[in-house]
Amino acid sequence: MSFEWNAHRFSGGALVLDLVNTVIYRDDPERSVDRFADRQEVARFAEAAAGFRRAELGETSLVASAGAKVVQRTLELREAANELFRASVRVNGAGAGQLARFLQVGTAALEALPAGSRPLRLRGAECPALLPLDTAAFLSGLRLLEPDRLARIRICPNCHWLYLDASRNRSRRWCDMKVCGNRHKARRHYHRVREEGRDAADTGI
Repeated sequence: MSFEWNAHRFSGGALVLDLVNTVIYRDDPERSVDRFADRQEVARFAEAAAGFRRAELGETSLVASAGAKVVQRTLELREAANELFRASVRVNGAGAGQLARFLQVGTAALEALPAGSRPLRLRGAECPALLPLDTAAFLSGLRLLEPDRLARIRICPNCHWLYLDASRNRSRRWCDMKVCGNRHKARRHYHRVREEGRDAADTGI
């Protein structure tokens, strides 16, 4: 069953993080959901990402082939990026093996491009009009390896998505305040009301 690829689905702040976030609740196997379990969603994600990531992609459009080999490479890049950037948050720096895996899968994406392709950057004169999703996500990930940007990656405590904290004082707590932030506030309010009701019952008020 398809669903809407809306603005919330692109809360990561970078294409590669949005790709990683197509798996929800990664740290909770009982709740985890892979939006790409239906492989048709890969192409729908690419189409939506070209619009929601315009600031990063410029005028470049994204394409995602339904071919099994290309989809598999996209999923491998997603998982390699997840391991790399999630580790960079948790242990303040990813291991050499995680970086090597990301570069290996990304290199395979570049090598699959037609001869003469020059995807030197995601924006500007050298940027092609059309890029495969896995190639664009790899280029997006390379930009996140810059020390300052790498230090701004966070893990949302609600949905476990990765996001880039672009706030001036690096204080952003949620991937999306309107969704995860509000859900947290609602849960906190619910538990507070329950506790107050329990205390009132205990004291006979």
